[in-house]
Amino acid sequence: MPGLFEESEISGMRLANRFVRSATWEGLARTDGSVTAPLCDLMARLAEAQIGLLISSHAYVAREGQAGPGQLGIHADEMVEGLRNLTDAVHGHGGKVAAQIAHAGRFANQDLSGLPPVVVEELDQAGIDRLIRAFAQGARRAQAAGFDAVQIHAAHGYLLSQFLSPAYNRRTDTYGGAVENRARALLEVFTAVRGEVGPDFPVLVKMNCQDFCPDGLGLDDAVAVAKMLETAGIDAIEISGGTRDSGRLIPSRRKIDSAEKEAYFRPEAAVFSQAVSVPLLLVGGIRSLEIAEQLYSQGVAHYISLCRPLIREPNLVQRWAAGDRRPATCLSDNLCYQPARSGEGIHCVVDRRIQARESDQ
Repeated sequence: MPGLFEESEISGMRLANRFVRSATWEGLARTDGSVTAPLCDLMARLAEAQIGLLISSHAYVAREGQAGPGQLGIHADEMVEGLRNLTDAVHGHGGKVAAQIAHAGRFANQDLSGLPPVVVEELDQAGIDRLIRAFAQGARRAQAAGFDAVQIHAAHGYLLSQFLSPAYNRRTDTYGGAVENRARALLEVFTAVRGEVGPDFPVLVKMNCQDFCPDGLGLDDAVAVAKMLETAGIDAIEISGGTRDSGRLIPSRRKIDSAEKEAYFRPEAAVFSQAVSVPLLLVGGIRSLEIAEQLYSQGVAHYISLCRPLIREPNLVQRWAAGDRRPATCLSDNLCYQPARSGEGIHCVVDRRIQARESDQ
């Protein structure tokens, strides 16, 4: 059986290994959402570190869908030139990169969008149609900018995740109620994206295995959605979980300091793996090569997605490949998000403190 460091393929996209840099909010884009040189440099470093697939931060497909400061935008054709700089930076080091396209929905930050404040309310059919077009146009721009794939963000309580979740979706029309109805918006987005990029361009989705909040999306319904996506022709599914309303069970859980706490979506991923045959990417608290190898050898996940560990150690996969099997040094303290909120861009606060102390000695 090929290992994690062997070449693989997702719908014609050749990858050097089975490690994925899962999308995170870098906080390095300009106020209009355009790409900056520091963002290109970050992606280039990750590509140089021999990570099989990089997934860019969630890029908003409509201005009103922006979630945070410094977030990447893919909402206008003017973004394409800068995005091409990003993909060129990755490809210059032999890497592959997917664009994650998203809309924050009720978690959007209206103060950042520059648009007049609006009341969060149920979308009418015209609004849903605009949403679908926005995702499709975002995918078109990603393809034009040279991305190797696109990933639809339907996790973490953002807009498409809200449609899937009974905790947020209280609609009584064809987009609410039964899981088949709650999945309709996501499936229509996927169909529109596929129609825009063509049959040979890989289209992935990131979705919750559970919401881990009262009345939220449960495992059975999540698996049912995965089956619908497989039938529709999705190329791969990244499994995550949790929302901002999930308390301790948020997507980025703290204090992953033992093997028992790693891969906290592993039980749900095991159910997914028995229900669908499309490639599964698993994110969530994976810190050691041993656990990654177990997940792959047992068929729980076909690809290992890493996020916070690569903020502190961009070369982690390279280190493991060279034979240094020590776990990631990430402390899972979530301090790395603070500088992104303040406009500095995401980085490991602990590592910066250590470097500062060493430079003072």
